[in-house]
Amino acid sequence: MERRSFVRSAGIAGVLAAGTAPAIVHAQANIRWRLASSFPKALDTIYGAADVFSKQVAAMTGGKFQISVHAGGELMPPFGVVDGVQNGTVEMAHTAPYYFFGKDETFALGCAIPFGLNSRQMTAWYYEGNGEKLMREFYAKYNIVNFPGGNTGAQMGGWYRKPVTSMADMKGLKMRIGGFAGKVLERLGGVPQNIPGGEIYQALEKGTIDAAEWVGPYDDQKLGFNKVAPHYAYPGWWEGGPQLDFFINQKAYDGLSAEYKAIVTAAAAYAHVDMQAKYDGRNPAALRSLVSGGTKLFRFPKDVMEAAFKESMALYSEISAKNPNWKKVYDDYSKFRSEQNLWFRFAEAGFDDFMQQQKL
Repeated sequence: MERRSFVRSAGIAGVLAAGTAPAIVHAQANIRWRLASSFPKALDTIYGAADVFSKQVAAMTGGKFQISVHAGGELMPPFGVVDGVQNGTVEMAHTAPYYFFGKDETFALGCAIPFGLNSRQMTAWYYEGNGEKLMREFYAKYNIVNFPGGNTGAQMGGWYRKPVTSMADMKGLKMRIGGFAGKVLERLGGVPQNIPGGEIYQALEKGTIDAAEWVGPYDDQKLGFNKVAPHYAYPGWWEGGPQLDFFINQKAYDGLSAEYKAIVTAAAAYAHVDMQAKYDGRNPAALRSLVSGGTKLFRFPKDVMEAAFKESMALYSEISAKNPNWKKVYDDYSKFRSEQNLWFRFAEAGFDDFMQQQKL
């Protein structure tokens, strides 16, 4: 029997039962999206997560769903991507949500806040806790659907022309510091500067700023900060586990088939894990290289850490009193953080403390 005659006789249900579904059953529309990144191409880890995501989507759709990735400044300013997605100028963005705390402090909770969750805890809050539900409710106000898009892990504390030896050294310190953490720096007497990654070196070199933080050894070495500020601090108490996000325009996302939505979810999860693995894999060698090249490591003094913690907690209480968006998310976030710290104290911290004292 000819195939066309068989289809007419059996109908679609019969064809499916015979295992010979015609092409129209599995057909998916060809889609072309643009993704605006907040990061320069030179940072192959943090910018690269968007590229990893795009390639995964293309691979899982047989090339039918293509997402072109554009570096910060190519389509719009690095800090303009939320407006771009909200207004539908682009379908997607890849960014650090805390860059946009000026719109609403709640953005920072989707990325990192001082003395917040570490990377594993952040992932747990999002996938297993109420993180996804609460942040999606918030981002819906901006016509955005979010997906985790990577995590750097705990970051370093930045580069300084002179080491910080006490709280006195924080007074008047002009520092490039990402997003929300600048609010705490201000309370410590510092002067925060919100500068895109691609412009930090020039600001340090010209003396426009006294210090700058970015991510960690691998990225920092690429940007050459060690050449203009030799003192390298740790830990980055404002970024214990900063999560990057993929932001998708609500209308564009709603227009996807169920299959394509599942593919976007899977590709984002892949890129999320891939970024953390790359940072963990590449930071050790970069740190060794920096130190051998003259970089001087120093740990933040106890009085600085304690003052920063105290001011952070006070700040969160103040914001909760005036911002209902923040309060709704932070109440859940802080409860989750308390439970996680109880568990990690016995498991991860106990194991890590022993292992880091061994000669391996």
